Amino acid sequence: MTAPVRVARLVEREMRIMRHLWHGIAFTAFVAPLLFLVAMGIGVGGYVDERSSAALEGLSYLKFVGPGLLAANILQLAVADSMWWVMGGTKWEKRYHAMVASPLGSTDVLGGHLAWEALRAAATTIAFLIVAAPLGALGSWWALVSPLVAMLLVVAVSAPVAAFATWVETDRSFPVIMRVGVMPLFLFSGTFFPTSTLPAWARDLVQLSPLYHGVELLRAATTGRSPGLTNLLAHVLVLTALATVGWLMARSTFARRLTP
Repeated sequence: MTAPVRVARLVEREMRIMRHLWHGIAFTAFVAPLLFLVAMGIGVGGYVDERSSAALEGLSYLKFVGPGLLAANILQLAVADSMWWVMGGTKWEKRYHAMVASPLGSTDVLGGHLAWEALRAAATTIAFLIVAAPLGALGSWWALVSPLVAMLLVVAVSAPVAAFATWVETDRSFPVIMRVGVMPLFLFSGTFFPTSTLPAWARDLVQLSPLYHGVELLRAATTGRSPGLTNLLAHVLVLTALATVGWLMARSTFARRLTP
């Protein structure tokens, strides 16, 4: 089997498992985005639109916050899956060890994990678009490229996090990462308010956040308002660089952990 075929078989395995868990996925994919959009975009957004439309460059708060919520949801799922799920495969239940006992290699296992996370992100994004469109949260047909942006974002996040999860020996640091790492990104990466309102030093720091670049790309797609070709390319390049470096790191840590 070629490498793409081996990765596809691993993705097929995840899909077979997920067929029995679709009830929880349906809530996460459809009900949760609906509740968030109604609460934040329409509920809170009604007050924001009365006072801060200029700060949002003429966008309604619903259209502004929608892509931010989508990107933040993708980030949280990617980080959680690439910590506990990966450590389960390498240390607790050791399903990854069973995989490499077959013709699969450690790189195939990593590729399968990232491919599955990318597909889940794309599916989550499609579900979000289905929910957001009737609410008026989409402003452009460019929203159709959002699943591709989501896939890039999730690989840029999942790869380095999976590398960390296969490097450490316990999950003791995982809750700390969620609280100290993910939550600040969630709050200060342009999800709920423009980063232009932050101090200059904070705006420079935000440039290091993968979530910020994902939010900007998704917001450009769903609103049809481009920040400029240079900025778009910069966002794509940053996420691509994170994905590449994360892949190289994870390939090394997966090989170390799974090679007898």
